[in-house]
Amino acid sequence: MSDLSHLIKAYDVRGTVPDQLNPEVARAIGAAFAHAVVLPEAPTGDAPARPRAVVGHDMRDSGPALVDAFAAGLTDAGVDLTRIGLCSTDGLYHASGVLGVPGAMFTASHNPAAYNGIKLCRAGARPVGQDSGLAEVRRLAEQFLDDGLPAATDSPGAVRDHDMLADYAAFLRALVDLSGIRPLKVVVDAGNGMGGHTVPAVLGTGAGLPALPLDVVPLYFELDGTFPNHEANPLDPENLRDLQAAVVEHDADLGLAFDGDADRCFVVDEHGDPVSPSAITALVGLREVGKELEKEGAGAPVVIHNLITSRAVPDFLDAAGARTVRTRVGHSFIKAQMAEHDAVFGGEHSAHYYFRDFFFADTGMLAAMHVLAALGTQPHPLSAVAEMYEPYVASGEINSTVADVPAARARVVEAYVTQQGAGPVEVDELDGLTVSHWASHPQWWFNLRASNTEPLLRLNVEAADQDIMEKVRDDVLSLVRGTSTPTEERA
Repeated sequence: MSDLSHLIKAYDVRGTVPDQLNPEVARAIGAAFAHAVVLPEAPTGDAPARPRAVVGHDMRDSGPALVDAFAAGLTDAGVDLTRIGLCSTDGLYHASGVLGVPGAMFTASHNPAAYNGIKLCRAGARPVGQDSGLAEVRRLAEQFLDDGLPAATDSPGAVRDHDMLADYAAFLRALVDLSGIRPLKVVVDAGNGMGGHTVPAVLGTGAGLPALPLDVVPLYFELDGTFPNHEANPLDPENLRDLQAAVVEHDADLGLAFDGDADRCFVVDEHGDPVSPSAITALVGLREVGKELEKEGAGAPVVIHNLITSRAVPDFLDAAGARTVRTRVGHSFIKAQMAEHDAVFGGEHSAHYYFRDFFFADTGMLAAMHVLAALGTQPHPLSAVAEMYEPYVASGEINSTVADVPAARARVVEAYVTQQGAGPVEVDELDGLTVSHWASHPQWWFNLRASNTEPLLRLNVEAADQDIMEKVRDDVLSLVRGTSTPTEERA
């Protein structure tokens, strides 16, 4: 019997081509998406509209053939399909939002060239995750692979091609006005991914929009799914080196790096130093909160942040009159919380940024525009602006491969929770294990999470100063990796 657990994960579809993901599998997933999501959402009534969906793909060579197969699964089920061609993931979310139809984006994001995948959404860019339809998509796709696809309907769906890049660019321009900022020079590293397609349209004149006071220095804008220069994964510091050097070489005001499908954006300052995504979350969150509070009769705006963002995020936003909500790591959780609380903004430490004005979905481009606006409406360099939002010291995420994940976690619990070797702590298990000594001095907290797919433990540590952060980091890592002695003093 078919088993797609290696391909259809908690948040999306992701695997190697063609052994895990190929046209046969894509067609079965297309049919499953039609029956699990698209047809149940189709309008009903005396004169029901045709069920519709939208699909796009990134620059990977395998994309067009997989889209064709997926489209056949949809249209055989009677779904009319709009194909928007090359697009970023947030470009697909925009199309789903403005067209009001479910969507599918063929991308493997930051994964290497051998991979491809599918990000699915309901109408209005609402998420499809493990608990919101993806498990049913997997079940049906496995059934269709084993027993054959359902018979094609007597009224198959029609397919039309519609490029929505210009509409996407105009939509974003209407949300953040950059026309009046001071002139800025910005280096953009697209990593041969979809940023090379979207940046000229949004920040330049490629979509026929007026020129902005921006001097964009392009780096690796050529669309190439083999990633000849470096992986399109800015979360890895190694992949930021070219951008950092170019910012200094061109005496630029800042640098932007997008991942492969351009839904995440990383920022470096004028010295080439990375700006923490938590600092960007605070900066952009304050802009969105301020805009909301200007409305007459506005209550406290809600901002969502995941549990590994800096404690500075709720500090700043709560002080500004917002109400912050802490959530698990993962876009499906953030999006669900965004919609539930009608949140104006949400941020993750992985550089995903979510906006109510963008269908509660994540868009790296809109976050980048907010950073440009914040920098360009005051005279100080980005390093000075960012410093205000980074009062604490963080380790960044550290992965440890361990033979026995439960045993490694148990060692940490014994030392920090049961024995309280570092003093009284607060503990929660919203997502992994979070241990906090933030209410007392010295201030520190850490989160230890297990990977869903690998024998990994992921550690994030934050403290009020560098020395304490390093002590907690090194101590927890020694426990995780089994190198600590029972008498070793806790930080």
